[in-house]
Amino acid sequence: MKNKNIIRFANSLVFLPVMTMSLAMGGVSNNGIYSGVSQNALIQKLNIVNQSPEALVLKQAADLEVVEQKAKADAIDAYFKAHEMPLEGTGMKMVLEAKKNELDWRLLPAITVRESTGGQFSCVKKTFNAFGWGSCKIGFSSNEEAIETVAKNLGGNNPSTAMFYANKNTKQILRAYNPPSIVPKYAEQVIAIMNDIGEADAVPTTTANT
Repeated sequence: MKNKNIIRFANSLVFLPVMTMSLAMGGVSNNGIYSGVSQNALIQKLNIVNQSPEALVLKQAADLEVVEQKAKADAIDAYFKAHEMPLEGTGMKMVLEAKKNELDWRLLPAITVRESTGGQFSCVKKTFNAFGWGSCKIGFSSNEEAIETVAKNLGGNNPSTAMFYANKNTKQILRAYNPPSIVPKYAEQVIAIMNDIGEADAVPTTTANT
């Protein structure tokens, strides 16, 4: 729906004729050469005027995606902040890695909340492991590396673990991450946290629920 609105907006734009725009930029000398503007400035102006509706649509779509990513990252960080969790500030990294691996944008932060209260109780013997990844037997050099690694695996993009996570929805991923036989209702608990952080498809406009 958003892309259709952008297309309608782009198609509704009226572009000034090149000659009209050029005259507004400077006069015309007797020999027919435009004066008052440099050649480079004229070329830049002509390029702006001659942008196609398709180019404008692509730019609008890219701008919209940036706004949506920022809103989602803010929602994650707001949730962490409201609950005084150390992972505040990692929201954008989680959003970008979720997008790269085709995961729900709320999944990674929700797992850290369930596993370590957002980094408050990360694995003791291994560094930067707020996910409980590898049963706390694996450490990372940074939170960013941990986010990248877990996202890649849960997205089914690590050949070594793809058999567990590839081509599964969020609930199936969580049941593979912590089977009901080991932690009953684990998937349901994480999904409840996801819903507290925000809605799946809607762009967050307010701070996370407290």
